[in-house]
Amino acid sequence: MSAVQNESRKRSKKRFMAGHHSKRWKGSRELEVGMQGILITCNMNERKCTAEALNLLGEYADKLYGLEKLQENTGSSSEEEEAEEEDVDVALKKEVAQLRASETKQERRFQALDSGANNVIFIRTQNIESDKLVHHILSDLHTTKKKKSRVILRMLPVTGTCKAFQEDMVKYLTTFLEPWFKTPSCATYQIAFKARNSNHNKRDEIIKSIASLVGKMNPKNKVDLTNPELTIIVEVIKTVCCLSVVKDYTLYRKYNVQEVVKDDISKPDVTTAKPDADTSDQTEKPDAGETDRGETKGEEDKGTSVSEKGEGDEGEDRQIHSPAQRFFDACRYRCVMMSYGRQQGREA
Repeated sequence: MSAVQNESRKRSKKRFMAGHHSKRWKGSRELEVGMQGILITCNMNERKCTAEALNLLGEYADKLYGLEKLQENTGSSSEEEEAEEEDVDVALKKEVAQLRASETKQERRFQALDSGANNVIFIRTQNIESDKLVHHILSDLHTTKKKKSRVILRMLPVTGTCKAFQEDMVKYLTTFLEPWFKTPSCATYQIAFKARNSNHNKRDEIIKSIASLVGKMNPKNKVDLTNPELTIIVEVIKTVCCLSVVKDYTLYRKYNVQEVVKDDISKPDVTTAKPDADTSDQTEKPDAGETDRGETKGEEDKGTSVSEKGEGDEGEDRQIHSPAQRFFDACRYRCVMMSYGRQQGREA
């Protein structure tokens, strides 16, 4: 029995180690410090989101930067003929070098990587300014109002990455933020901070440190949370901090692809609604007094409503048809009927 148990334990250990090695191999294509690209959030369907993101980015990148040109590795026939004539050892070394060169994947314009967080995908970019590309996509969607994705939620450019520790972040941001906030440049700004799978950074401390750093660069830089000119995006995933400075963050609905294509809904005018409420309050007070005087009459007021007291009150009710007036009338009628019922109970 002991031998059988030992064999089963060895088998389970081998299976565990095999799964562990596969996970480590998958993690080699994760987001790392020094990369640039685009963070894309989705809703429970990362594979479809990756396909949509590559198609959408490729469509607009071809318009801005032209078609992507791929270099093919071609071996000359003369080298093969010379290899046959040379020694076997030299020929083997050349073949190994050629195999390694062919195995190395060519770096494409966009490459999907694992971000390290659920429902978040990182698209690595090569020789492309991700902030300008994303801004161009959102501006086109905002003007045309054409929905070109179903799963993608937000597209956040990443123009710089560093270690996700406060000291490293401040040190990196001192040079990263200079083009936008160092004198003579100045602008109104806000800070959008988000942390995923990371608990060693406190949101308030990070925001205060970044704000103090921007203030030191130029005292004219002011915080504006309603309609800022620039937005500093800070996305922390595990031990990697993704950074970018973007424009029109509030106009493009926090860079949300689904919300930017929707029509702008005009808010109701509050100033026009206030006078109606005031007039309803003013007309309610004398009516309430009349109802109190009418309660003392007894059975003569039985079955009558508040709007049937006189010609003057009836004319006011006809002129005001706002929902607030109807609500006040209903409440007033209930109060009258409840007080009338109580009075009848006392007389009985």
